[in-house]
Amino acid sequence: MRKSVLPNGVRVLTEAMPQMVSATIGIWVENGSRYETTRQNGVSHFIEHLLFKGTKKRTAAQIAEEMDSIGGVLNAFTGKEYTCYYAKVLGEHLMMATDLLADIFLESVFDPAEIERERQVVIQEISQAEDTPDDFIHDLFSLHFWQGHPLALPIFGSAETVNSFDRDAVVSFMSERYKAGRIFIAAAGQVDHDELVAACKRYFGAIEADGKGDAVVAPGVHPNILNYEKPLEQAHLVIGGPGLSHADRLRYAGYVLNTALGGGMSSRLFQEVREKRGRVYSIYSFMASCRDCGYLAVYAGTNPEWVDEVLEVTLKELRKVARDGISAVELERAKSQIKGNMLLGLESSDSRMNRIARNEIYFRRDVPIEELAAGIEGVTNDQIVEVASACFRPDAMAMVMLGDLKGRKIGPDVWSVLA
Repeated sequence: MRKSVLPNGVRVLTEAMPQMVSATIGIWVENGSRYETTRQNGVSHFIEHLLFKGTKKRTAAQIAEEMDSIGGVLNAFTGKEYTCYYAKVLGEHLMMATDLLADIFLESVFDPAEIERERQVVIQEISQAEDTPDDFIHDLFSLHFWQGHPLALPIFGSAETVNSFDRDAVVSFMSERYKAGRIFIAAAGQVDHDELVAACKRYFGAIEADGKGDAVVAPGVHPNILNYEKPLEQAHLVIGGPGLSHADRLRYAGYVLNTALGGGMSSRLFQEVREKRGRVYSIYSFMASCRDCGYLAVYAGTNPEWVDEVLEVTLKELRKVARDGISAVELERAKSQIKGNMLLGLESSDSRMNRIARNEIYFRRDVPIEELAAGIEGVTNDQIVEVASACFRPDAMAMVMLGDLKGRKIGPDVWSVLA
């Protein structure tokens, strides 16, 4: 991986992979829903949509036609701590993709009529998420576990906040947040570093610098139980406790614990709850990590009449790993699974681009594959116990249940299984 910094602070990172025919380039902004106020919630995601709606020299249709004409992919995504605008093309078209991305990033016109049309699209996206319970429950969990903190708020915002955004609000937010110090360009695949740096100097060299860092404060944890009534066929559950930040010293142990607990068909929860009892179709554990905090949680979807059994079995498994860790066989299997998934996931230029970008955001350096593999291989069962016992404490656990509960409520006595 190579890295250069333009005079204004914009960074350019590349990973050349000459054996690939594709190249993926992304413009990353270290900005997301975490950096919004309650009234601004959703504006980062809204801006992501608007940047595809026309520039001073291209209409929205021309942007789409230009990328389609070379068989490329143009897209974007917004997270809690970053936004990315990217293109995946044949290597020979990388400079054209760079020009197109720079145009939408720097020269979007934010036509009021387009803002109004896209507002309705985003509101439909919010409605769709709320109608998808196995997605919506994750937003509910964050909202209550980190309540009162920007990280608790949904990335999409709400219909109320999205309806409040006008052109001035969008332009003002971009002017404040889209500064050179928060922006970098990452590219992987068939890419020439020096050629890309020269192009980036032309396109991005005039972006205003900003020497101020973001003063972020980690959220407090709010252990609670939320019973959310909604007419659904299934009851959906998320159970979790405080987890690890991206750079936590125990992050590798967290990866292994998560994989062994609920990271695949051989995991404890899948085997105990689905295979042995047939009480769920889907059950898995997951890590939600940010710069300075995180949580480790379990999702399950089940028949409402089986909620008690699913909860009891799941919590007993959490208690076991917090007390004893995992077996030597599970430890080795989880390590091999992670390393295999990691290597398989790096076979495309877009996955490589994402990897070097996230390393830049959270570590400010390249993290070689060899270092990741060594970190995974070095995990011990004592570290598994240390992570699990910190995450799955009865006094720090939270749960959300969503479904047709028929007035039934889960109370705090549910955590007695963990004692």
